[in-house]
Amino acid sequence: MKIFKNSRFAVSLIFAINGMVFGTWASRIPAIVDFHDLSPGSLGLLIFLAGLSAVIAFSIFGRAADRYGAAFITKRATLLLIPLTLIFIAYANSIWMLVFAVIFFGTIHGGDDVAMNAWAAEVEREYARPVMSSFHAMWSLGAGIGAGLGSLLAFYEVGFKNHFSLISTIIFVLALSAAFVPFESQKNKKEANSPFISIPKGSLLPVATITFFASLSEGAVADWSAIFLKSVASLNDGNAALGFTVFSVCMFSMRLLGDRISFILGPATAARYSGLVALTGSIILLVSDSFLLLLLGFGLIGLGIAVIIPLAFSRAGNDETISQGTAIASIATLGYGGMLLGPLFLGLIAEITSIKTSFLILPIMAFFIFILSKHLSIKSEV
Repeated sequence: MKIFKNSRFAVSLIFAINGMVFGTWASRIPAIVDFHDLSPGSLGLLIFLAGLSAVIAFSIFGRAADRYGAAFITKRATLLLIPLTLIFIAYANSIWMLVFAVIFFGTIHGGDDVAMNAWAAEVEREYARPVMSSFHAMWSLGAGIGAGLGSLLAFYEVGFKNHFSLISTIIFVLALSAAFVPFESQKNKKEANSPFISIPKGSLLPVATITFFASLSEGAVADWSAIFLKSVASLNDGNAALGFTVFSVCMFSMRLLGDRISFILGPATAARYSGLVALTGSIILLVSDSFLLLLLGFGLIGLGIAVIIPLAFSRAGNDETISQGTAIASIATLGYGGMLLGPLFLGLIAEITSIKTSFLILPIMAFFIFILSKHLSIKSEV
């Protein structure tokens, strides 16, 4: 059991690292937009390219996790490649260098996400009880720390180049402590002839769909919350970054409770109530221009979608008809890709109308989460 406790620590740390990278990026988007003079449409297109790269990486890393072991792929990607994602963005001095950096970010961040979730599913099976939500809680904690530190450094006008360089160094040191934790992952080389892009089918299709709605909402808040708050409430960069910080803290808090909640209520019922909470938060964003109420709205969205993605990955990782790497990659292809692909829609809508109008997509996503919640149980609940 000790080796699995050590592995749980390693997986938790890697989830936190992955979240910290995303939170760091999200918190400094306004500064990057100003530095490169990007329009909402241009920013949306960049995020689309990152998303497209991630979709391709999902299947590549999923198949690699099946072939070489999820732990092997996760540890090496996190240690050697994840720190470079921020370095490349920080020192992109032209728009074309930024395009390359964002594509690299999407590829490595998305691929590492699939591999670490496959490893997490293995650890969860060894515990024989729900622990997936706790891993995703660590992702939210990392994202909150990354966004909170970004807000603080932006407030004190620390440039994002120095900021990203510092975080990259910290991430590398943290990853070293997880890189040498022993764990023998299961391998399934039979999946080598599976389709290049893993597409969810059958019972996994609605699971992937609900994950898409949840991750699109998460990506919208991550990539657009700061710009939304600057537009609606006329805030500076430091205060505008607080939207994603509050969102992340609420996600973290709910995910700490998520395993117990899903155990007591069942995954379908837990998801059903979550959709209602997210819907309430989304409506608050649309009808209010008060800074405190807007923060409340972001917090409720965080509470509402917190358990959806962990439940979906747990459901996929335990599917009996397909290997776990391929199953999780197929969920990520349609589902978790929404975190990177979804903001494109917001950028295009914002370009044509306004930032606030583009956020109409959030209550729509919350409503569909409520409708599709039953599919997160292997035996669909009514």
